[in-house]
Amino acid sequence: MFQLRHVQFKDILHIENFSIPGQRVCCLFGESGSGKSTLLKMLNGMLTQDSGEVLYKNQEISSYDPVDLRKEVVMLGQDAVMFEGTVRDNLLIGRKFSGKEETSDQKLGELLNALRLGKQLEDEADKLSGGEKQRVAFGRVLLMDAEVYLLDEPTSALDVETETLVMDLFTNQLRERDKTAVFVTHSKEVAEKYADEIFYMNDILVSEGT
Repeated sequence: MFQLRHVQFKDILHIENFSIPGQRVCCLFGESGSGKSTLLKMLNGMLTQDSGEVLYKNQEISSYDPVDLRKEVVMLGQDAVMFEGTVRDNLLIGRKFSGKEETSDQKLGELLNALRLGKQLEDEADKLSGGEKQRVAFGRVLLMDAEVYLLDEPTSALDVETETLVMDLFTNQLRERDKTAVFVTHSKEVAEKYADEIFYMNDILVSEGT
């Protein structure tokens, strides 16, 4: 799905050869400051390498139209952004961006229940707690039905029980749909529980002088 060849980005990343397979749930694992988030942002064109190639479906990422790319390769960060409007508006905005048909209120309600969000679709999104916003953001990207999901510590505001609920739901749905996911976490337990493959940043990066 992704290939990186001779990639250099500032003093943060130096990757000689690295591939991420499709239709798998993969984890980037490493210490803080090891370049996990930087690498994730390169995979949907938010950052561009200084040299080398970053390929998506055998095509250089920079050659894609950014809007088209981000319809296929969706990123969810730890700071869940809520847009002005209701919970319904925030769930559907990604689907509208992707050009997909609207989802019925019944299905949206079922999604809220699955995420254990005791909120109504008409509730104002900006009044949600941090953990509630993260769950709405998870629902939003799931509804986009993208090809690839890039998740940068997306459960940081959730307690362990809610994190388990959300990650179970998310990874199960992605596997049912044969989608690809790359997530970043500091938790080895989370990495080992949910990832089909774990990539350790120390193994990916080429040390200076080697």
